[in-house]
Amino acid sequence: MQYQKLGRSSLHISKIGFGCMSLKGDYGAIEKILNTAVERGINYFDTADIYEDGQNEMKVGKALKAVRKKIIIATKGGNQAKPDGKGWNWNPRKDYILKACEDSLKRLRTDYIDLYQLHGGTIDDPIDETIEAFEILQQHGKIRYYGISSIRPNVIREYVQRSNIVSVMMQYSLLDRRPEETCMPLLVEKNIGVLARGSIAGGLLVDKPAKEYMNYTLEQVAAMSKFVNDMSGEHRTKAQTAMQFVLQHAAVSAAVAGIRTLAQLEEAVRTLTSEPLTKQETMQLQNVLPINVYEEHR
Repeated sequence: MQYQKLGRSSLHISKIGFGCMSLKGDYGAIEKILNTAVERGINYFDTADIYEDGQNEMKVGKALKAVRKKIIIATKGGNQAKPDGKGWNWNPRKDYILKACEDSLKRLRTDYIDLYQLHGGTIDDPIDETIEAFEILQQHGKIRYYGISSIRPNVIREYVQRSNIVSVMMQYSLLDRRPEETCMPLLVEKNIGVLARGSIAGGLLVDKPAKEYMNYTLEQVAAMSKFVNDMSGEHRTKAQTAMQFVLQHAAVSAAVAGIRTLAQLEEAVRTLTSEPLTKQETMQLQNVLPINVYEEHR
């Protein structure tokens, strides 16, 4: 496994992170796959308080409690359950963020969170109040560092300018290169790490039938999928090709893969030892489709 420092933090995270959202079903199987991931060198595990109404945090915390000091746990807050229990309301207010963190700590069976992330955000939020909550949590030792999970350039810019975030989680893939326009150059300049999710575009780059995606037509998605397929083979699977493209960007600290099975885990881990993309291959992949850009929240 390869590791990289996350932005200006002291956290050295595995370049393949474990996205825990997909972990559902039998707890015994979940415990096995999480601990196998640790054995394979993965040390970054990402969850959120809204995944399975908090059950995901509970499973992750229970399964990894014995190796807590060896791993980095990241979770997210900012979505408050509606009074009737049906859905969520966005709440970035200070008091709620403080409470949400305490609740996550209990579910995760830990007294600190390595990376606490705002799970969304809009330009109309009370951003300074939200930042104050993160700073208080950090001062009290409840969290080590904080970041945001957002794809909105205007929100990202505000947090970069006004806070001490060390990371931004954002969607990034061969079918979603929007972050390349303004977000990634800014984050590289400020030494803020990118945690890339969605590297295989929901499976469209691997095994799912082509369909319209972002601003791309079905035909364009099919063309990219075929190119990824043609560039892969015994030396590198389609998923590994897609993830290597993401990891080659200077802004990206880790590709956070949604892993459900042991086979997916092994394939993700072997991304770092499979035949690397050449500069020519990377350029070819970049030129298959016109690059897309953010049309809103600029």
